[in-house]
Amino acid sequence: MNLQSIFASRISGMKASEIRELLKLLDQPDIISFAGGIPDPALFPQEAFQDAMQAALTGGTGRVALQYAPSEGYLPLRQWIADHMGTLGIPCDADNILITAGSQQALDYLGKMFLNKGDTALVGWPTYLGALGAFNAYQPRYDRLDPSSNRPVADIMADAAAGGGTVKFAYVSPDFANPTGVTLNAVQRGAILDMAAQIGCAVIEDAAYQTLRYRGDDIPPLLAMDIERSGGIENTRTVYLGSFSKTLSPGLRVGWAVAAKPVIQQMVLLKQAGDLQTATLNQIAIADVARRVFDPHIRVLCDAYGTRMQAMLAALSRTMPEGVTWTDPDGGMFIWVTLPRGMDAKVVLQNVLAAKVAFVPGQAFFADGSNENSLRLNFSLATEDTINTGIERLAGVIADMM
Repeated sequence: MNLQSIFASRISGMKASEIRELLKLLDQPDIISFAGGIPDPALFPQEAFQDAMQAALTGGTGRVALQYAPSEGYLPLRQWIADHMGTLGIPCDADNILITAGSQQALDYLGKMFLNKGDTALVGWPTYLGALGAFNAYQPRYDRLDPSSNRPVADIMADAAAGGGTVKFAYVSPDFANPTGVTLNAVQRGAILDMAAQIGCAVIEDAAYQTLRYRGDDIPPLLAMDIERSGGIENTRTVYLGSFSKTLSPGLRVGWAVAAKPVIQQMVLLKQAGDLQTATLNQIAIADVARRVFDPHIRVLCDAYGTRMQAMLAALSRTMPEGVTWTDPDGGMFIWVTLPRGMDAKVVLQNVLAAKVAFVPGQAFFADGSNENSLRLNFSLATEDTINTGIERLAGVIADMM
């Protein structure tokens, strides 16, 4: 029997991640990869984790680390996160926090919680490919989220109704967004909250890169602005998603969601139905390492990644032919490149792979599959020397194709 014939209809909207497929190239040592959004493993706080794991498995604490735990998450970790959120202007307590298996799991839960088939999700153009992958299973329609446009809210709502549903949320990564590296200013963040209030929809704030700022001043998170406007976290419409994947360890898969308690309580039910809990040992280790080294470790990351970002920006400026443009981030892990109209980044990738360089074509980051003349570059994993070599090779291929 061909079981594919009885798959649920939602399966047709699920596609392989182009990024995950390209990550297979990392196994080839001669490839200069700008493809993944991958932290440098040489910068992992490995000794701190060795100590934390050993302590977690010692004596009576080992029985805790190897046992089931509450679905909400390990309480000392949630308390640390609550204190951390307070430094960002988001006063909350542990009951406002759910520990998830990376922020990617939270995206899946929020798609499941909010989206009926045909409902509208407002997303950036482009937006994080993993968010589209998480939401696609729930069969939404997508509309463009542009906080700088003057598009009437009534038009957004009318288009959603014509599509057979309502606007359920706006998904945004306001700081050093994946894939563009762009940061929204305070006015743009306020405009998103204004729009969401008029529509009556949620705001999903994906803050995976927020701590990785290399220049400029911090801007308050949307949830902090929402709290200031509404008078408290229990009156907000914003769900904040954080992650330790870009800072401490991606392999341990520990992230978190912060929101009003009724939202968190519903997400807990989804967690119980999904995987019961995030791994106890991983949570205990993360809590220990975060308590001891989080702030100094962030400074190490910002120094290293900031230097690499400047090296890539300089290499692009030095080598790219006229007609190619790129973003100028203040942090994060990505630079977004736009090629002249008519060029296809997938064809560029095929050609540059022969020169042993990889990147992610930008088309995958658009909900409508448009903008084939764009691409995403990651700078966090490469050294300055490999950045210079790889960008020079990429620029040469683009110039030849032009």
